[in-house]
Parts: sequence; C-alpha cells; structure tokens
Amino acid sequence: MLKRTKTAPAVAPGRLDVGPPVAVIDIGSNSIRLVAYEGLCRNPTPIFNEKVLAGLGREVLTTGLLAPDAVGRALAALKRFRMLCDVMGVERLWVIATAACREAKNGPQFIREAKAVCGVEIDVLSGKREATLSALGVVSGIHKPDGIVGDLGGGSLELVDVKGTRLAGGASLPLGGLALQDLSARSLKKADKIVDEALRGVKFLKAGQGRAFYAVGGTWRALTRLHMRQTGYPLHVMQNYVIPAREALEFARLVRRVNADTLSQIESVNEFRRPLLGYAAVVLEHIIRAAKPREIVVSAAGVREGLLFSALPERERKRDPLIDAAQELNVLRSRSPEHGLELIDWTDRFMASTGIEETADEKRLRHVACLLGDIAWRAHPDYRGEQSLNVISHANLLGVDHPGRTFVALAVYFRHVGLFEGELGPGVRELVTTRMIDRARILGGAMRVAYLLSAAMPNLLPTVPLVVRRGQLQLVLGEAHATLGGERVANRLRQLARLIGREALIV
Repeated sequence: MLKRTKTAPAVAPGRLDVGPPVAVIDIGSNSIRLVAYEGLCRNPTPIFNEKVLAGLGREVLTTGLLAPDAVGRALAALKRFRMLCDVMGVERLWVIATAACREAKNGPQFIREAKAVCGVEIDVLSGKREATLSALGVVSGIHKPDGIVGDLGGGSLELVDVKGTRLAGGASLPLGGLALQDLSARSLKKADKIVDEALRGVKFLKAGQGRAFYAVGGTWRALTRLHMRQTGYPLHVMQNYVIPAREALEFARLVRRVNADTLSQIESVNEFRRPLLGYAAVVLEHIIRAAKPREIVVSAAGVREGLLFSALPERERKRDPLIDAAQELNVLRSRSPEHGLELIDWTDRFMASTGIEETADEKRLRHVACLLGDIAWRAHPDYRGEQSLNVISHANLLGVDHPGRTFVALAVYFRHVGLFEGELGPGVRELVTTRMIDRARILGGAMRVAYLLSAAMPNLLPTVPLVVRRGQLQLVLGEAHATLGGERVANRLRQLARLIGREALIV
C-alpha cells in the first residue's frame, strides 16, 4: 500500500494556480445545476458538474405555482450542492434563479428557503439580465460572434443580437420547453400558434438574415446531439457544432412530426428531455423562418459562463480564451513550456520567409498548435500522434470552431507520426479543407525538424533559424551547433522542403 509522505504536494500538480475554486448554482425552470471551476479566469475549467432535473417550471404558467414535489427535489439538490462546495473549498459561490422562480407566486418563498440552504444571496435574474448573461456566455466562448443568440430554457426564451462584444436588442419570451408544454396542454399544434404569435413581436430577428443563430440551452443541445448522432458526425464536441440552416429546418420538422422515442439514436438524449424535443423543434423552426440565419451554431457556454465573464476585470475579458487554454495545457503537460513559446517565434520566421499566404486566423491556430506540440510526450512513442489527436480534438477549448480544433490536432498528429495520413479516419478529414490539411502537414513537418534539434528544451531554437533563402529551405546551424545536423535531421528537412517546393540545405 502506498503511504502518504511529507513531501506530497498540497496542490495537485495537474491544477493551475488561478486562485481558489469558484462555483455557480443555476436554479432553472427545468434543471438545477452546480458547476465548480478551477478558478475565476478567462478560460475557466470545470472541476465538478452535476445537474438535477427538478422541473420547477412545469406548471407555473397554468397554476402560477412551483409544484410541491419539484420544490422538494430542488431543495434536496441544493443541500447536496452546498455541501459539495464546502468539500471542494469553493470560496466564491453565485446562485442564480431564472424564469420559474421570478414568475411563480410562491417563488419568493422558495427563494427564502433556498437562501437558507445555500447560505448566500440568490440573484433572481430579470428576463433582460438573463438575456444579457446568455449573450455574454456566447461572447466568452465563440471567436468573433456575429448573429442572434437564443437561450432556450425550461420557462423562457431569451434573444439578443451580438456582434463581437457588442450586444443589441434583447427579448425574453415564455417559450421554454416546459412553459410551452404547459400553455399548449401538450399540443404541438397549439404550441406552433403560440410561438408564431410571440415571435412576431420581436422585430430585431430580421437582422439575423445571413448571419449565425447561436443556440444556447440544454434542450437545444439535446436536439443537436441527436442530429450529431443521426448524421454520424465524427467529433462529439457540442461547443461550436454547426448545422446549415436549411438542414436544421428539415431536422426540426422531422422531430416535431414523429414520436421522439422512435428516432434513431434517441438513447443519446436524457429521458426527461425527450418530451421537450418537439417544443424545442417548433421554436427553432419559427426562428429559422423569421430570422433566416445562415447556420445554427451551438454554444455550450451560456448564462453561467456569461456571469463569470462579467465578473472578470476588463483586461481579462479581452484575452483570447483559446490562446489561454493552449498556454495552460502547455504548462501542465509539456517538457518545457518555454520551448512552445520559442517554437511560435521560430515558425513565425519560417512561414514569413516561405511566402505562403497565411491569414490572421490561420496564424492564431498555428500558434496554438506550437503550444500544444509536446503535450503527449509521456505516452508510448507509437501512440503519441493518436493521443494528441484525441486530446486536442476533445479538449475543453473555447474560441475555436470544429475545423480549427481539427487543424491544430492534425498538425500535432503529423509532428508525431510523419507527413502522411496513415490510419487517420476519413471522418476527421471531412472536418477540414484541403488547404487546412496542407498547412497542418507543413507545420507538422517544421515541428518534426524543431523537436529533433532541440529535444524539446529551450534556448536552442532562437539560434538555429529555418528560413527560405535564394529558393532553398535552409536550416542555419552555424559552427556552434554544426554537430546537430545529423542524417535524421537532413531527412526531415528534405521532407519539409518537398512540401513547399524547395531544395533543402543545412548551412
């Protein structure tokens, strides 16, 4: 049996020093969720996540009350969540409540009881503030968002226009899944009329034409997860999952037309949410008709993430969450974090000398790949490429779409396995363009040269530039490092030179 020693670290080496843990308890109309985060930072990483489907809002619009059994389940969940926060050492806890609690006659009484359990003030969000926080969640997690945000909860639908960090418009409508089920007496036909009438009053929806519609909320995530499984999509990551608007409209019509339990892959959706899929489909169908968006983009970041984002200093809000996440993984899993930073500068000089066109977004992704190039070094050499591909493809990364994260994963994959696709599945290739595969292979080839020279240690790469001069790809070692230019280095340099149509030369 292993014994605890005095030298055991007080903090796990796999944790970042980003301050004490923080947590949010979200008392929604359908579910109550606790999410605890490693700390309050630009790229907050959850360390615990649990939800209880209490159904507080299922009868509010017809009876005006939170159902007694739902209240019992909710308070029991809050007691457990409060204890868990104490166990995790959470120093700052936010508790928010949404549509059901603000609309129910007995909402204030429930909030008093919940406050006594949680030990902190409970912020009952107005419809406008809920809409704002949902939009800020999208701003925090989507790179340069441009479109309409729609947060569909159990009790309400919040809509906001967002472009970059600018928010405009704002509406809160009683069109959540439980609310529609209640108002329509479980009739999708009646729900269709209710949604149509409610959305007619939202004039700024017309501004969504040709832009994105950002779907936020558990029921829409369940709907899109079903779409993902039915289409055999190769990357099971909900954040930034994109469905063309025409395809989304056809799928919404299918879901509202048939019994949800008969749909293929329905087991991927929680049983409690299945009855609400039809109502979510009705709302989505009407939004697509009214706003005419180009595509539906799923945002896993919503009110909770927007709340944390709003609590950050302005300088922190301006940071790039993708770069931050890559730097964190670089610190946690690389042999030398400094080497990853040097690799950025080294490839900057290389790419500039090649004359290969590179957009600002492509450069950003290349920098991320450089930071993540060594995160699989502890794995068996035969599996470092595969492990890198899996970790990066499925990592908790904000600010990147699926093609972007696939590009980064492929670049690091090629750095390990060589400049061929090998056993790479066809599904992965379908997520990126031919240009992206070509750039990933070039970057992977450059990293193969770099790591063979430096052994992943800092201070060498700045002294051995890789540049294109006089039509040649030249690795400049100089007298001080001439002995590093062995046969393996020469072979890898030639492979890279062929990719960019140059001759290789070690100077």
